[in-house]
Amino acid sequence: MAYSDAHILIVTCTSQTGLVAAWSGCLFDAGANIIEIHQHADLAEGQFFMRIAFTADTPPDHAALAAIAARFDAHWQFYPAGIRQRVLIMVSKFDHCLADLLYRWRIGELAMDPVAVVSNHPPEATRAVATDDIPFHYLPVTPMTKAAQEEQLWRLVTETQADLVVLARYMQVLSNEMAAKLSGRCINIHHSFLPSFKGSRPYHQAQARGVKLIGATAHYVTADLDEGPIIEQDVERISHADTPDDLIRKGRDVERRVLSKAVHYHLQRRVIVNGHRTVVFPD
Repeated sequence: MAYSDAHILIVTCTSQTGLVAAWSGCLFDAGANIIEIHQHADLAEGQFFMRIAFTADTPPDHAALAAIAARFDAHWQFYPAGIRQRVLIMVSKFDHCLADLLYRWRIGELAMDPVAVVSNHPPEATRAVATDDIPFHYLPVTPMTKAAQEEQLWRLVTETQADLVVLARYMQVLSNEMAAKLSGRCINIHHSFLPSFKGSRPYHQAQARGVKLIGATAHYVTADLDEGPIIEQDVERISHADTPDDLIRKGRDVERRVLSKAVHYHLQRRVIVNGHRTVVFPD
């Protein structure tokens, strides 16, 4: 697939007959070649979700797409697939998720353009960016300076024109105002298989409960702490002999792979938010 002529169409609406035929027929009339199509009908809530990837010498007529959307009362979004999203990554002391994202970017696995790394700890605490030509911004924060720090953060998001903000083990809770500004474009990795063990020190909570599996959850950030729509999850088996430090060590691997997969899905426009849940179309 040549990115120069590849496009992605996202459709959401109430579930009804004729949807796939109408949209694919419109693309056929425009001379498009559909190379991938996923659809899902949520029968319980009567909702329909579809992602179509296609190639075309020229983009389909927006008026024709809009006419179909009006016919089905559908919400639709159209993206050129070759446009790389600009990503701002935030981190605290633990930099394994940051290092993994940057590695996957360098080898071409994550089609993104990192525009900045932000940390509430000084650069010597985050060694992962030492070899990358990515601007590093040290924005310390305390309860007294949180509002001012977030003003700086929002200015940076705006100036870099970041499409996506990734909290790669950024151990600060964003304010409700900041979460609202970043709605739908801020992904967090939580070191727990949510909804279990929310908040701080989840590995210590898990060890105290004697669980046999620990996990990690990547989700969109909302005002409700650790309750945003979940994009990806995975688990790691542990034993009764593991200490909290063992859980932290074993958890690093699952955290980084869950976050990278969630970021990949978002960059590929494979995630559609459905209320408190998501529809994720695999690749």
